[in-house]
Amino acid sequence: MSESQILLLGAIAGFTIFLGLPVGRIRNLSMPLRAFLNAVSAGILIFLLIEVFEHGFEPVDHAVEDSEWATLVGRGVIFVGLFGLGLLGLVYYDRWLAARARGADRPIGPGAATAASIRLSQVHRLSEPQRLALFIAIGIGVHNLAEGLAIGQSAANDEIQLALLLVIGFGLHNATEGFGIVGPMCAEADRPSWGFLGVLGLVGGAPTFVGTLIGQSFVNDTLEMAFLALAAGSILYVVVQLLHVGFKLAQKEMLMWGLLAGMVLGFGTELVIVAAGA
Repeated sequence: MSESQILLLGAIAGFTIFLGLPVGRIRNLSMPLRAFLNAVSAGILIFLLIEVFEHGFEPVDHAVEDSEWATLVGRGVIFVGLFGLGLLGLVYYDRWLAARARGADRPIGPGAATAASIRLSQVHRLSEPQRLALFIAIGIGVHNLAEGLAIGQSAANDEIQLALLLVIGFGLHNATEGFGIVGPMCAEADRPSWGFLGVLGLVGGAPTFVGTLIGQSFVNDTLEMAFLALAAGSILYVVVQLLHVGFKLAQKEMLMWGLLAGMVLGFGTELVIVAAGA
């Protein structure tokens, strides 16, 4: 598979997020349907977490099998560190955004106006649901960058089956992540503009293509492990957030059915790739 084909697939995997964004303009979307779509996204991500964790942890397993204890310590530290960065980094990023937004509400001084305050005031002109949707898109974009890095690095290592699995899997769940981004706006009286939805799609989806471009530029087993660990941590963070939303919607049956559907869809995707001999 050529470099241009991998880059195209990486772009597709990221920009399928646009498929779910138009739901933000739909009104009267039932609560059970919202809960089901949210849970499907979480189910697909749980499947991806299993796959990415398995492939990312392989170098650590090999170090144990070969009794390379120094290598084991080094790879273990890298894996745990990047996994923690992907998981906890988004937590502190959300906290930083909230603190910065609160700070922007305080007056800076008589007639004072900085570029940062102007940018923040533009964000504050958005409604509360729109701001939440923007912050969700930013968080998703961060973990999509890690996904793109994993795709590009897998392709660079000639692990085409894993790369295709990541492309298809990430593409599927990115489509459902579109629902997660616009979810807060579904109850709003005013519909978000197509332009605003386009911005949300670029913020959330473009990092997948950028990550694919970077990850395919060079081959390194340790770097691939690091990228996969970062992706695993960020995926776990998003799964927790989606499950939290699912429980808040108080639709336990739809939550469980959606999780089942998402995981079946994920494993079905893998079986299709294996059957195709990719």
